Amino acid sequence: MPHVTPAATVGVVGGGQLARMLGEAAGPLGVEVVVSDPTPDCPAAPVVRDQIVGDFNDPDAIRDLAERADVLTFEIELADPDAMERVGETTVTPVHPDPDTLRTIQDKLVQDRALADAGVHVPDFRGVDTAAALRAAGEDLGWPLMLKAREGGYDGRGNFPVEGPGDAEGAIAETGPALAEELVDFERELAVIGVKGTDAVRAFPVTETVHEAEILRELVTPARIAPVVRERARRVALEVLEMLDGRGVYGIELFETSEGDILVNEIAPRPHNSGHWTIEGAHSSQFEQHARAVLGWPLGAAERRAPSVTTNILGDIEESQPAELSGVEAVLEDPAASLHWYGKREVRPLRKMGHVTLSDADSDAETLLARARELRDGLTFS
Repeated sequence: MPHVTPAATVGVVGGGQLARMLGEAAGPLGVEVVVSDPTPDCPAAPVVRDQIVGDFNDPDAIRDLAERADVLTFEIELADPDAMERVGETTVTPVHPDPDTLRTIQDKLVQDRALADAGVHVPDFRGVDTAAALRAAGEDLGWPLMLKAREGGYDGRGNFPVEGPGDAEGAIAETGPALAEELVDFERELAVIGVKGTDAVRAFPVTETVHEAEILRELVTPARIAPVVRERARRVALEVLEMLDGRGVYGIELFETSEGDILVNEIAPRPHNSGHWTIEGAHSSQFEQHARAVLGWPLGAAERRAPSVTTNILGDIEESQPAELSGVEAVLEDPAASLHWYGKREVRPLRKMGHVTLSDADSDAETLLARARELRDGLTFS
């Protein structure tokens, strides 16, 4: 595989922080990244070769992007699988992961059915379109339950706990057609970043994910679980990769139940927030792996370098305002800490603005978590 300049160009539908970090990882490989995004000067713009301004479902923008790239991929589930499928059929530019995989993932009911049909364990579920159907599902699954919008939700958006039948009318009005899932009595939430290459599969170490109000707050690697549970989670992640088509990185979110069983919560067919620790904490980051995978190049090593903890920097304000973060000096002074700023010009309540990772071979996860929380609590936009 002779290297030239550029070695290849990856086109990405979406220009948010994931595309930004993909551009940062692709550069050392000699790979250029071009993105399409509806926001001019999107977060990825400063670190990628170019941006095409266009909506995620704009067929002209997607075609223009494909014509400039050796492979087309996406960093957001709002990308249009139909437009990308047409590009794959009418140009020489392949699309990875497969648009049909994105189509499956975009509809949470279709996703759960596909997983169940493949023998992968998921929470018990029902499809619901009306308040009456939701009340019937509650009788079958038990109250409370989790209601998820079938389409348009990701990273916790579109998820609504429903306490009882009296809340059904309001809940279904929020979601529209939805997936009703039993509310799992889980011990903890876990995640595995999986990678599918041309002829190889990789799984990063199991990560513990800490959520609050459906928003991911912290990552702890290695996960604080028994080795047998860790291996069980890894096997489930590999089962998920087996059923999905197309090269690339997949974020696989899991529940560990109080009995030690592993259930699949959701899948993201792209790099994922739960894999941000890999930038400092693994031999090859999820972003480098995604670039390698979609291009059909050999995959990198997915082993962990050191215990790592990541904490998200979220908007701690009540109303939108220009993004100005205070308290950064303490993060920069910590020898184990790495700051990642996503380049968003406006901060909104609980918006993901960046993250901090602490990775240290001489510390354990509990020590790193305490340090990470202290640093995070010193960061503020208010």
